[in-house]
Amino acid sequence: MFRGKGPIVCGRFTLTSSSEALAADFEVSEVERFEPRFNIAPSQEIAVVREAESGARECVALRWGMIPAWAKDPKTSHAPINARSETAASKPTFRKAMSHRRCLVPASGFYEWRGKGGAKQAYYFRMQERELFAIAGIFELWRGEGGEILETVALLTSEANAVVAPVHARMPVILAKSNYKRWLDRGNHDSASIADLMIPCPVDWVESFAVSSKVNNPRFDEPACIEPI
Repeated sequence: MFRGKGPIVCGRFTLTSSSEALAADFEVSEVERFEPRFNIAPSQEIAVVREAESGARECVALRWGMIPAWAKDPKTSHAPINARSETAASKPTFRKAMSHRRCLVPASGFYEWRGKGGAKQAYYFRMQERELFAIAGIFELWRGEGGEILETVALLTSEANAVVAPVHARMPVILAKSNYKRWLDRGNHDSASIADLMIPCPVDWVESFAVSSKVNNPRFDEPACIEPI
């Protein structure tokens, strides 16, 4: 169960490409076929790319909302969907994952909401060239006393760039493709050595527009979510 606290940052995103495009973009040999998703929400399974023990990249489905390894019961544990990039390496919940279990979360776009109190306006953000991109992520492994294994993931966030800032103060950490290998490196356990990657992406990468309030319903997962209004 997602039990986040406070305002949600990067609480929804999309993955609308084909599995073949994902495999090619992220250099994964095999990706299980999936349907386009226009309204991915916390507690759902999401596609994650990580480096396997063999050194090859693999694409797996992990639950969005990180369960700490020491949690007694994943059903009642606080499960943060995001980690602040500025402090993740020092926070007990994220520290081990930051140094040992980094991953990429493929995405086609993400949503943020502007406004306070009642009705808020949803905005969709995507790459100007409409290409797939990677959100920096970290994952954790929880083992139950009965042998149950649960793998969960959180997304890294940074201060917003000038495109996102009018809508929200934070945004997901979007990595350049040239930095995928460095971020995924299982052999590098020094979180400080990749701190320079956790910054707002350049403003000329991103475009945005207002979208329908239909996206507010996490059960609504249709192309209408990303149609400009």
